[in-house]
Amino acid sequence: MAESLQITQLGNPALRQQAQFVDNIQDKRLQQLIDALIATAVASNGVGIAAPQVSQSFRLFIVASRPNLRYPNAPQMEPTAMINPQIIAHSTEIVKGWEGCLSVPGIRGLVPRYQTIEVEYTSRNSKVHRQVFTDFVARIFQHEYDHLDGIVFLDRVESTQDLMTEQEYQQRIEIMKC
Repeated sequence: MAESLQITQLGNPALRQQAQFVDNIQDKRLQQLIDALIATAVASNGVGIAAPQVSQSFRLFIVASRPNLRYPNAPQMEPTAMINPQIIAHSTEIVKGWEGCLSVPGIRGLVPRYQTIEVEYTSRNSKVHRQVFTDFVARIFQHEYDHLDGIVFLDRVESTQDLMTEQEYQQRIEIMKC
């Protein structure tokens, strides 16, 4: 398995830059970056990670939803590399949900996102995919897509009242389990 990478933290200019379009998907370095991003997401209990989060300016991210310590109710899916992704269409319904970010440790925010999105992306084997995502997976996609445009979830929080620490969030999850 590939080694995990160091995650760029909030304040680093790399998180605020527009990522570059990927031209050569079969480039060996890009394929290695995909493997390293998957390893990093798994090692960090993330459900997604974007190339800018490891200081790589590529329009590439991984969606890797699965139940873990940070997201115990996440649906299970295979880690999927999404290259040069686009949102083609979206629902009119917007829902708020709690998000965290590997680049913004220790903080959760209540973020409004489209409930359903239709997306297009190229996979690591150069195939173009068009899919519809809903609920949590749609949220992951939109969160990671924002990273490609230099946006972090804090930019989308509507009020500072919609922020809490990771510790408080985890305590609330425990209470809801009972």
